[in-house]
This record gives sequence, C-alpha cells and structure tokens, in this order.
Amino acid sequence: MTAILEQIKTKVTSALIKAFGEEMKAIDPLIAGTNNPKFGDYQSNVSMSLTKKLKKNPREIAQEIINNLDITDLCETPEIAGAGFINFKLKINYLETKLRTMQKDSRLGIEKVNQPQKIIVDFSSPNIAKEMHVGHLRSTIIGDSIARVLEFKGHQVLRLNHVGDWGTQFGMLITYLKEVYPSALTTADALDIGDLVTFYKQAKQRFDQDETFKETARQAVVKLQAGDEESLKAWQLLCQQSRREFQVIYNILDIHLNERGESFYNPFLPAVIAELESQNILQEDDGAKCVFLEGFTNKEGNPLPLIVQKTDGGYNYATTDLAALNYRIKEDQASRIIYVTDSGQSNHFAQVFQVAKKAHILPEKIEVTHVPFGLVKGEDGKKLKTRSGETIKLKDLLSEAIIYAQKDLETRLKNEERNETDDFIQNIAKTVGIGAVKYADLSQNRTTDYIFSYKKMLALQGNTAPYMLYAYVRVQGISRKGNIDFENLGENAKIILKEEQELILAKHLLQLEEIINEVEKDLFPNRLCNYLFELSQKFNIFFENCPVLQSEDTVKTSRLLLCDLTAKTLKLGLSLLGIPVLERM
Repeated sequence: MTAILEQIKTKVTSALIKAFGEEMKAIDPLIAGTNNPKFGDYQSNVSMSLTKKLKKNPREIAQEIINNLDITDLCETPEIAGAGFINFKLKINYLETKLRTMQKDSRLGIEKVNQPQKIIVDFSSPNIAKEMHVGHLRSTIIGDSIARVLEFKGHQVLRLNHVGDWGTQFGMLITYLKEVYPSALTTADALDIGDLVTFYKQAKQRFDQDETFKETARQAVVKLQAGDEESLKAWQLLCQQSRREFQVIYNILDIHLNERGESFYNPFLPAVIAELESQNILQEDDGAKCVFLEGFTNKEGNPLPLIVQKTDGGYNYATTDLAALNYRIKEDQASRIIYVTDSGQSNHFAQVFQVAKKAHILPEKIEVTHVPFGLVKGEDGKKLKTRSGETIKLKDLLSEAIIYAQKDLETRLKNEERNETDDFIQNIAKTVGIGAVKYADLSQNRTTDYIFSYKKMLALQGNTAPYMLYAYVRVQGISRKGNIDFENLGENAKIILKEEQELILAKHLLQLEEIINEVEKDLFPNRLCNYLFELSQKFNIFFENCPVLQSEDTVKTSRLLLCDLTAKTLKLGLSLLGIPVLERM
C-alpha cells in the first residue's frame, strides 16, 4: 500500500509530463500536507516554481496540471487557491477503504522496500575497562531505533558495536595492574568492573605524570600489538569482563548488537597507509604521515592535516576508521553506512570521509552518514553529572528510572485503592521507567541538547512514553469492558467516517507510512515520536466525543475498528522506538 503522499506525487508528475513534456520528469511536484483543513489534506505549489521556466501565469499552469490529472480514485476535484496553489482533498470512501485494508494487515499496509540495501548502523561504542555512562545513552537508543526502522522497511541491517578495545589505554592498564593487582591479568573476574575503572583512572594519572611509567606502558602496547601471548591473555580477560558488564545494560534496554571493536581492524592498518601512499595523497609533517584536507584549517589559517601514522609509527582513530570503512564496503558489501556518535565528532568524520574519497576507498555510490546528537543535561542546564562531579553511570541512571516509576505507580495505586501483585508492579515499573528514558531521548531533535528529568519523562500527560502507553491501554480497556475480540469484528465490517473527530483520527492514521519513510531517509526518530503523540491526542479527543460501546451496531463496529487500528499503530510505532506496550497500567 503506497503512502498517500507518494501516490499524489506520482500522479502530479504524470500530469506535468502530459501537460508540459518529458523534461518535467525531473521536477519535484512539491506536495506537502496542509496545516489548515480549509486548504484540503495536501497541497502543491509546483505551479509557482515553474513560472519562469514555462513563462506562464502560475494559476494557468495549475489549471493545465489539473486538466491532465487522473486522481479521481483518491481525491475530490483539486482546487486552485491563491497565487496558484493546488489543493487536494481525500475522498471519504477512499479513506474508509484504505483504513480497513490497513487494519487487516499485520504491517498496517506499509510495504517493504523493493530494493533492500545492506546497511551498517555503527552505534553505542563504549570503551573497555570503563563503565558505560550517560554519554553512551543517546548513541545506544538513537542507533537502535534507526536500526529498527530500517529493518522494518526490509533492509538487511548489520548493527555494529565499535568498542574501544585497543590502543594506549591497555598498555597503561596492563603495566599498572602488574604492579598493584597482577592476578587480574591471569584470572577471570579477579576484579569487579568498579575496581577496574578505579585502577584505570590511577593508571592514567601515572601515565600523565611519570615518564618512566609512560615509556613502560608504551612498550606494553608494542608487545600487545606484536601478539605477545601473556599480553594477549591479559587483554582478553579485561575485554571479557567489560563485555559482560555492557551486556547487562543492553539486556535492560533490549538492545542487540554485533561487537566488532577497534582491535578487529588492527591487522588492516598497514594496508591503509600503503593505499594512501599509492594514491600520492600522503605527506610527512614533523615525522608524522598525514593527509592535508580541503576546508579545514588550524588557528593560524594553515591547512589542517589528518594524521594517519604518528611519528613513533603508531596509528590513531582516523586510521582505524579508514580501515573499518574499507572493510565495511569491500567485505560487508554495505551500500549505506551510518555512524551514530555525538556532535563533537562531526569534524572527525567529515575529515575521514574526505580522505576516504580522495583515496578511492569510498566510491560515490556508497552513502555514508554521520548521525550527530547533542548532550544530555541536568535540570540545572549543565552537563548531567553526579553531585560529586562524576559522570553518571548508565546502569545507575536506568535503575533510578525504574525505582522512580515504581514509586509513582504505587502512589497512584494507593490513591485509586487498587491492589496489584508485586510481579505486576515490577513489570509496569520496568516497562514504563525504561520506556520513559528512551522516549524522552528520542522525542527530541537529536541534534540538540536535552534536559533529563524523571518527573517530566514519567508524566501521564504531555509528549511522554506513559501518555502513549496509556492511550494503548485505553483501547485494551474497551476490549475488556465490552468483552470485545478485535480480531473477530467480522470480515465484512466497514469503517464509516461521519463525525469530524473520526475524520481527523482517520487521516492521521493514514500518515504512518509517510512518517516511517521520512525516518528511513532522514534518520530523525523524533518525527515518529511527534506522530505518535499527535495520534494519542487525536484518539483521546475522538474517544471523548464519539461514544464507542454505547453506539448502535454499525457505528459501534466502525469505531471499534478505529480503536483497534489506533492501538496497532501505537504498538508498531513504539516498537520501532524500542518500547514495548502494556495491556494494563
């Protein structure tokens, strides 16, 4: 079932070609939804854009388009407004038929893509020997939602966790643990993750202050990179311990990833340097091997180099990212690669992509996208931290969300004099608490910072997960109260749209495919959140103004079908955000 917007675009393009020739095939018909019902449901301003090209009055152009437009199956006769806008109003019988088709379909009428792509989504990416903190929250949640949308559309998605599991930090940590806790390098789980993090901080302090320690740590890195058996065993133990801790977080968040850390690409780094040299784009600068970039300058205004091999022969993040990009294109056969990291890395990726294009590592046909996001801030407007100034551990933040949700639920149950089992309370608290954290993040435009507030994100009113979940639960309550089986309302049952609130809800339901297509293309999950929020609002207004169970049979059945389709839409939409629904709250 092709999205309505796409159908109208196709028909207007066809009319343009009939009216003005084949050259119109490349013209965007400029169709968009209207904000005011008096202008219909969709509007095109393509006539104004063609005035100079066709040397005609825009209203005259609009009339010629309408004269060649075959759209009677979708819309009433289009109208010309103002300077030359073309307004489209959907036919009610078309809406009714399309809604019923959508309601019967497990995918709600949303087609999979005709030509699925192999897409890599690179997200989360914590560092070994460090605990995941609130800074990893946005990458993990945004990346997962993007992957879910792409998978739903039928693409083959490889979810990659590019963990920091290689480099200088391991030389520091191994050297330090040899001194203070040698059993951690030979015995699994000799330390818990908190102690490991503490030792890492102490090792970093020594590395910054003690030149002898720094040199020993660097030699330890050389031994590790050379495949020294003892060093490799110590490294593997540290990685395994961190990996188990990461998995605890991923299980709570219901996140699925394939780990492929920096170490995976280590064998391919010399080949990257060789490739850059063969393309004659590598230059030496103070003993380091660099690529000078266009559009990037230092403070003095001189061209800024991207260092790919340091003076001591070591490599850096850029080298690893070039190797990873090369592998993902040649071995994984990806045609679209998406990197979900904070906005502070925008320049880094712009530089890496530029070098990759210069070296012909990145062909024109491959789409690479950096998906940047802003900071998570506290209610004081500053970067979210503990009272002592430490970065908040992600595990603690999620646990607190569940506790907060449970307290809120218990207070509400007490006020309503409801008795529920502990299992019920704990399940609701976890679903609502984690769902609220995810939704609060995803509902923001990802490029901006956002304020983290348990109180706001767990509110039953407003653009929150609980508000969406409550709208879904409301439909299930109708089912229980009326003893209704939504799956057995009759094969020939019809949706009948007569009341204004029914029409408003119906038209919004039919925009789902357009929204999902937008997220697939532009990678902004907040558009889906806004759609679901408005759907919940429109459903609640419909529910309050259009009696369901009290109506006569044909109207009752029609409204039950609308309720069921709303619930199915909420369930699908929330699932694409990584949020499960609840039958009761």
